[in-house]
Amino acid sequence: MIDRQLTGESVAVVGGGFGGLSAACHLADAGADVTLLEQHDHLGGVAGRIERDGFRFDTGPSWYLMPEVFERFFERFGRDPEDYYELTRLDPNYRVFWKDGDRADVPPDREGQVELFASYEAGAGDALEEYLDGAAEAYEVGMEQFVYENRPRLRDWIDPELARAARGLTLLGSMDDHVSEFFDHRKLRQLVEYTLVFLGGSPYNTPALYSLMSHVDYNLGVYYPQGGVASVVDGVAELGRELGVEFETGTRVEAIERAGGDIRVRTGDDSRVVDRVVSNATPAATESELLAPANRDHDPDYWESRTYAPSAFLLYMGVEGDLEELAHHTLVLPTDWDDHFEQIFDDPAWPDDPSYYVNVPSHTDDTVAPDGHSTVVVLVPIAPGLEDGDERREQFREQVLADLAEHADTDLRDRIVVEESACVSEFAGMGYPDGTALGLAHTLRQTGPFRPGHRSDAMEGLYYTGSFTAPGIGMPMTLISGEHTAEAVSEDADGRAEAGVSLAGGLF
Repeated sequence: MIDRQLTGESVAVVGGGFGGLSAACHLADAGADVTLLEQHDHLGGVAGRIERDGFRFDTGPSWYLMPEVFERFFERFGRDPEDYYELTRLDPNYRVFWKDGDRADVPPDREGQVELFASYEAGAGDALEEYLDGAAEAYEVGMEQFVYENRPRLRDWIDPELARAARGLTLLGSMDDHVSEFFDHRKLRQLVEYTLVFLGGSPYNTPALYSLMSHVDYNLGVYYPQGGVASVVDGVAELGRELGVEFETGTRVEAIERAGGDIRVRTGDDSRVVDRVVSNATPAATESELLAPANRDHDPDYWESRTYAPSAFLLYMGVEGDLEELAHHTLVLPTDWDDHFEQIFDDPAWPDDPSYYVNVPSHTDDTVAPDGHSTVVVLVPIAPGLEDGDERREQFREQVLADLAEHADTDLRDRIVVEESACVSEFAGMGYPDGTALGLAHTLRQTGPFRPGHRSDAMEGLYYTGSFTAPGIGMPMTLISGEHTAEAVSEDADGRAEAGVSLAGGLF
């Protein structure tokens, strides 16, 4: 909970993604006068929606993982997630098609998971038990010590109590090195490494600490919120209204300026003076588009030197008929996915043999498609910064749909009645550097205190939240980020902020 009551403090939150919504709820609950300004007509940021001809699509995240983070968030305000939306646990968690003709369903129960792994490699069932025990420990320590506990400076990590709690955890090696200690079979390694895509990384550049994601997947389960992730956005927004947050959609912020001891937020011909501003726009876009040079913490070279999570090529399709071969969540993977990761992180190019994800929410939710039809989203991770003109996108569309027909026995090409797409250009247009779809990748140099923090050093009273800040990428992480940002506002309002805690560095 926020330590200090903020009665009398006025706060403008710029942007209505999960980070901004969370910060707004926490600040309003503490008594602040909160107005959230969103340039689009809907809230959610990249977690938007498309509604067309009876079809409904989540435009961004579609996996509901880490349910206890959402429970913890709503419990902060005396509510439950079920007060706002209904959850269905998926079975199987997801289906995998490998391009050598093999296929597997990952079951939600441990017995089934062990049986699946044992079928691929002698002793792999026992190895999975051991691996998941370690992943559960990593999750418990990681969440309590590194995620829920905000540690913005290096000195916060040099803590004897933290060292004792983390003793025995593998923190610094790569995920692939860690996983290879348990499984030799390449497919089994893929089954416990694919979740790194949700963090915007690869098995080769993400620290082994993130084995905790396997605990999220295998032990905690995969859920679907009826109505899609958009219903979660609606639920958090409704909570905000109950707490007193005022929402102004269709309101584009054009500048954030100092106004004596206050801050002026300009929106077209209008402006308002507030005590503090929380920006849920990306820090890069906030600095380049909304702040005067003197109020920026970084020059453009800083943002150009970052390692960004992948962008995405997305197809949103309403199709005729059922899709029996596909599960609610389906992965299509080459048996060797190294080339695809290299074409994302090392030698950026459109993937020759892509790994990709297919979402069919109409299997679980009959409200997202008309009778006799299915709602389908195909997502291919690609390198940020790629040129994505109409001709290139059309070529890749044909490649992916042909690949889906060949390797997942699902040919959609003559059944599509509604179709839209998104790619690098759309994400860049939302202020995401290089058109990343997620934020800063969780590399070792961009994890923990090396990630942008929540306070601006150059402009007092300005704060940041969202996937570019700690703790990181994903709906659960950005919910927690909003809480951390609200705590920073509370500390500063109470005069307890320590010098050196800043977006610009403040590592010690």
